[in-house]
Amino acid sequence: MKSKPTPPLAIAVAALALLSGFAVQLQAADSKDEETIKEVMKSYHKAPKGTDPVCKKASNGQASKEELAKLVAGYRELCDTKPPKGDAASWKEKTKKLLAAAESLEKGTPGGLEAYKEAVNCKACHSTHKPE
Repeated sequence: MKSKPTPPLAIAVAALALLSGFAVQLQAADSKDEETIKEVMKSYHKAPKGTDPVCKKASNGQASKEELAKLVAGYRELCDTKPPKGDAASWKEKTKKLLAAAESLEKGTPGGLEAYKEAVNCKACHSTHKPE
């Protein structure tokens, strides 16, 4: 018995369905990345009125060991996300520098405080990667 060839329309429909599913997965991943970034910023770079955010405490050498450990964990998450805007290589460079500086603070490495103050430059990151 000879099989009939698959009609081009059926192939096109199957390909479209496959691509649509892939696009939905990419969109979900981007949404997850954006949510992670927002959560890290909210948790460590913002604070209720009248209190200092963890990043400011860290910059002043006043963050507790627990706060530094959580800050490092948050920055690790940032390193695993894609930027909502801008070049991915630039994002990786900035987030890895921030993570390394926070790790040096956590370990008490000499020069860690200065490295952190340099790496936690909000404007440098926001002007390149924060969406409008």
